[in-house]
Amino acid sequence: MASERIPDSVRKRVDELRRVLDEADRRYYAQDDPLLSDMEYDRLKDELVELEEQYPALRDEPSPTSRVGYAASSLFAEVKHTEPMLSLEKLTAPEELDDWRRQMEEADPGSDFAPAYTVEPKIDGTAVELVYDGEAFVLGATRGDGTTGEDVTANLATIRGIPKRLPAKDAPPRLEVRGEVYVEKEDFAELNRRLVAEGGEAKANPRNFAAGTLRQKDHALTASRPLRFVAYGLGRCEWGKREPRSWSEARLRLRALGFPVVADDLFSAARDLDAVRAGVQSLLTRRDELPFEIDGAVVKVNSFEDQRRLGARSRTPRWAIAYKFPPREGRSKVVGIDVSVGRTGKLTPVAVLEPLPLGGVTITNVTLHNRKEMERLDVRIGDTVVIVRAGDVIPRVVMVQKELRPASARKLRWPTECPVCGAAVETPEDEPLSFCTNLACPAQVEQRILHWGSRTAMDVEGLGEKVVAQLVAECGVRSPADVYGLTVERLAELERMGEKSAANLVAAIEASKSRPLARFVHALGIRQVGSSTARDLARRFGTLEALRAATKEQLLEVPDVGEIVADSIVAFFGEVRNRRVLDALHAAGVRPIPEEAAATEGPFVGKTIVFTGNLETMSRDEAKELAAKLGAKAAGSVSKKTDLVVAGPGAGSKLAKARELGVKVVDEQEFLRMIGKRPS
Repeated sequence: MASERIPDSVRKRVDELRRVLDEADRRYYAQDDPLLSDMEYDRLKDELVELEEQYPALRDEPSPTSRVGYAASSLFAEVKHTEPMLSLEKLTAPEELDDWRRQMEEADPGSDFAPAYTVEPKIDGTAVELVYDGEAFVLGATRGDGTTGEDVTANLATIRGIPKRLPAKDAPPRLEVRGEVYVEKEDFAELNRRLVAEGGEAKANPRNFAAGTLRQKDHALTASRPLRFVAYGLGRCEWGKREPRSWSEARLRLRALGFPVVADDLFSAARDLDAVRAGVQSLLTRRDELPFEIDGAVVKVNSFEDQRRLGARSRTPRWAIAYKFPPREGRSKVVGIDVSVGRTGKLTPVAVLEPLPLGGVTITNVTLHNRKEMERLDVRIGDTVVIVRAGDVIPRVVMVQKELRPASARKLRWPTECPVCGAAVETPEDEPLSFCTNLACPAQVEQRILHWGSRTAMDVEGLGEKVVAQLVAECGVRSPADVYGLTVERLAELERMGEKSAANLVAAIEASKSRPLARFVHALGIRQVGSSTARDLARRFGTLEALRAATKEQLLEVPDVGEIVADSIVAFFGEVRNRRVLDALHAAGVRPIPEEAAATEGPFVGKTIVFTGNLETMSRDEAKELAAKLGAKAAGSVSKKTDLVVAGPGAGSKLAKARELGVKVVDEQEFLRMIGKRPS
C-alpha cells in the first residue's frame, strides 16, 4: 500500500507506539529499570505489529518490532556473538500452536514434516552466553541486541552453578552455552525484606534484579547476591566425535559436563502438538509451586537437523516459540495515597487499596515508587487500578482504569515539607526522586549514622548496624553530633557491649574528630555528593567554613559539579536543622583537617587513570585519593579518553579493553616509580 494512503491517524499512532516501545526497550535492556509491565508491553507491541501488517509500507521504517533486545551499554566491553541470540515468537492460545506448525511446514515444503518437540519452563531471568575453549571458561556475555552483548565474564564467574572448568576428558573443543541467570522466589523475597528493613526500596521483580546485579562493576557485590544459572540452548559448538543430534540429547550432555538444566520432571519430550499442549498445561498448573518465577513455556523442535532446515526469520527462530502464561492481575480502588520517608530520606508515595486477594496474599498497600511514576500513571485517590503480582514479586500498579474514574477523584499534592520532621523537601525538576534535607530526620537517622561511621567516611570502627540501632533506640542518638557525647559508662550498659568494647568505641569516636575534610563532607551524606565530589569540594574550598558559605556560582566552578549537584549542596547547608548539627559537631570538638591542594603541574595533571585488579600497597580508595593529589582523575572504566591503566593481579576486561584501544598499561610497582615513590 502506498505511503500516501496511510491515514494520518494511523501514522500518528504508529509513531507514538514506536516512541513508547523504544523507551521501554532502552529502560528494560540497557538500564534494568522497566517502564512497562510485560502485559502492557505485549499489548502495545501487538498493536504495532497489527498496524505494520495492515500497512506494509510502514515496515520499511525503523521499528522495535524488527529488533532483538537493545544495544550494549558503554559500561562493559562489547562482545560479538558468533551466532545471533534471537528472541522467541510469543503465543498465548492453544490454537496458535497449529498456526505455528503450519508456518514450519510452509518453510520446509520438500520434507515429510513430522517433528518431535520439547517443552520446558520459560524462567523469568536475563539471557547470557558462556564460551568454553576446551575445558576453560573464557568468556561470558549478555544478550545485548542479539548480535552484540556485554562482557560480564568476571561477574558470571562468581555464580556457583556456572562451571569454571569442564572435565578434561569430556570437554568439547569449543562450547557456547546459552542460559538464563535468575533469582529464586524465596531468595528474592528475603532480599526485599532486607532492603526495606535497611531503608531502601524493594526491587520490582527478579528479572531486573538479576540483570542489574550481573552488570555491576563491583564483582564482590555480584558474588554476594543469590544468582543462579540454568542452561537452555547452544550457540556455535565443536563437539568433536560425539555431536548430539537433538536438544534433549544435548541437554543430558550439558548436565554431565556440570551445567544446571531444568529438572527432569519439568522437561518433557512431545511426539505431537497434543502432547505439547499437555506439557504446557502441566507447567501452568505447577506455576505457583515452583521455586522460581516462570512466565510461560518454551516449545522447540527437538532435532538439530530440523532446526537447521527451518532456519530463522530476522529476529526469531522458526523452530521455537514462547507460550506465554496469562499475567496474575486484579483490580482495586485507591482509598488513599500516603507518603513514607525511608532511612535514606527518600519520599515514596504508597497507594492504600481496598483489600485485594491476589496470588495467595491480600494486598492493601502498593508502592508507586516515586513522584514521576505516580504522575506517569496518573494515579488519583478514588481511582480503580489494575495490580499485577507474580509469585513473590512486589505488587505493582500497571494501569489506571480512567473510564471508571469518579468525579470526586483527586490528585495527591506532593509535599514540600517532610511528613516526618517538617524539614524542606528537595525535589530536583529533572529527577524522579524527592528527599528530606534534614540530617537529623527521625525516619533516616540510623542510616545517616551508619554512613557517618563507614570506612570511606569518618571510619569509626565498631559503629556497626546493631550498635547503631541500640544507640538510636536506647541512647537517644538523633544525629552524628550525638555520637560524640557518648560515654564509656553509658555504652557499657548496652546489651552485649561490655566495658572494653565500650572503651574501644569511645576511642574510635574520639579519633574520628580529626579526619580529612573530604571524608567529613562525604560523611554528611549530601544528595549527589559521593566521595569523589567530596574530594573535589574539599580541595577547592579548603575548609568547612568556606564550603558552608559557598554560593551556587562558586560551586559550579568545581570540576564535575553541575546545576543539580550545586543546588543539592546549597539546599543542604541552607537547611537550619543541618546548620544546628554542624554547630553541635564543632562544639563537640570535631575539626576536619583542611585538604591538601591538588597538584597544578606535573605529568599527571589533567590525565585520566584507571586502576584495575588487586592493588597490593594501597586500597582502591587510597589509589583514587593519590590520583587526585597528582592532579589526575581516577575513572571506573576504560575508554579512548583513558591515559593510563594501572593493572594488578586478577585484572580482566578493563585490561583487555586497554590493550584493544592501545592505552598505556603499567603494573602497580611501575606506577609507584613513575610518581617518585619507592616500590615495595
